[in-house]
Amino acid sequence: MTLMEECERGVPDVVEQCAVTESMKAEKLASLIAKGFAVLPYNSIHGPRPTAIGKGLRVKVNVNIGTSGDMHHVGLELEKLKVAEKYGADTVMDLSTGGDVDEIRRTMIGETTLPLGSVPIYQCGLKKAREGAIVDMTSDDMFNSIRLHARDGVDFVTVHCGVTRNAVGSLKESGRLTDVVSRGGSFLTAWILHNQEENPLYREFDYLLEIAREYDLTLSLGDGLRPGSIADATDRPQIQELLTLGELVKRSRKAKVQAMVEGPGHVPMDQISANVKIQKKLCDDAPFYVLGPLVTDFAPGYDHIVGAIGGALAAYEGADFLCYVTPSEHLGLPDVDDVREGTIASRIAAHAADIARGVDTGIDREVSSARKDLDWERMFKGVVDPEKARKYRSERPIGDQDTCSMCGDVCAIKMVKRYLES
Repeated sequence: MTLMEECERGVPDVVEQCAVTESMKAEKLASLIAKGFAVLPYNSIHGPRPTAIGKGLRVKVNVNIGTSGDMHHVGLELEKLKVAEKYGADTVMDLSTGGDVDEIRRTMIGETTLPLGSVPIYQCGLKKAREGAIVDMTSDDMFNSIRLHARDGVDFVTVHCGVTRNAVGSLKESGRLTDVVSRGGSFLTAWILHNQEENPLYREFDYLLEIAREYDLTLSLGDGLRPGSIADATDRPQIQELLTLGELVKRSRKAKVQAMVEGPGHVPMDQISANVKIQKKLCDDAPFYVLGPLVTDFAPGYDHIVGAIGGALAAYEGADFLCYVTPSEHLGLPDVDDVREGTIASRIAAHAADIARGVDTGIDREVSSARKDLDWERMFKGVVDPEKARKYRSERPIGDQDTCSMCGDVCAIKMVKRYLES
C-alpha cells in the first residue's frame, strides 16, 4: 500500500510526525497527500524521513550535490552534505556522474536523515556513453536504472517523461536561444532525434508507475525543456512539456503514486507569477519544484543571489519547493563554500515567502526583540547563519560593548530607549 492509499484510510505515523513540524492538523496533511496536493517523499526501505512539500506547507529547499568526471571525491561530497544539513536544507539530491556513483549514492543515503533524490538517467546515459553512445540506451536500461536507485533507498527521482517527440518537434521550430540546458533533457532529446521513437519514459509511463508503487517512490516530473535563458522563458516547448506533465500528474494520482512537477529555469521577474499560475492550473495544484528561477543571465558568480530573488517571488506566488542555486552555477562544480552560500540564499528566499504567506513570523519577531534589547547572543541564536553574524561583530572594533561599530555611542536604539524609559 502506498502512502497516498494509507492517507485515504487514516493518518499514518509519518504524517503525524510531519504535521507537528508544520503546525498543521495531521488529518489535513493526510488529506492533502491523498489528493496529490502535497507529497511526503520517503522510501520504505530505510523508513520515514518526515518532510512534506506542497499546498499550505512551509516552502522547502533542495540542495544538489554530487561528483563529476573531473572531481569525484566522496569525502568532499559528504562534507557538502553536512553543510547543507547544517544550514537548513530540507532535502538533498545526489547528481553524481563521476567515480563509483553507486557507492556514492548508497553512502549518502546512509549518512543523511533528509529525504534524498536522484536522477537515474544520468547514470544510465553515462554508462552507455562509455560503451558507445548515450543514444544507444534502451528502454530496459532506463527503467533498470530507476529500479536500482529505488532499491538502494532513494526517496524521490527526477524523470523527464515530458520530453516527447511532439515537444522535441516544437523545440526544433521554436528558434530558442539556448536549446536544451537540462542534462537529462538533452539525453532524451538526442535519443528521440537519433532513434525517431517516442521517449520510453512517456511511452511506458504505466511501467514507471508500477516501479514507483513497488517502492512508494515519489516522482519528480522533470522539466527537460526548461528555458536556459530569460529570452526562452515561457515559450512553446516549455509549455508543451508542461501540458504533458499535467496529464502525467493525473495518471500518477490515479495509480496512487506521489508526484510533483519541476519548473523553470530562467524566467524574468515579470513572468514568474504567470509561470506559477499556469503550472498550478495545468497540473491541478501538484507541488511545484522550481530551479531558482534565475531572473537574469548576466551574473555568473552571483547566481545564488539571482536565484534567491526569483525563488522568493515564485514561492510567494505559490511554488512549494526551491532548488538552490550556487555562486558557481554555469561556471563549475560547487565546492563546500558554494554549497553553504547557495543553501543560505535559498533558505532566506523560502523564509521571506513564508513570512509574506503568514508562516513563521515569530522567528523575525524574536530576532527584532533581541536587537531592540541589544542582546547580541540571543539575536545570533535566531538568525540563519550565526557564525557569520558573530564574525562580523567580532572583527570590527567596538568601543561600547552594548552597540555595534556602525553607530557606536550614537546607537539609535540605545538613545531612543533611554529617553523613552526616562
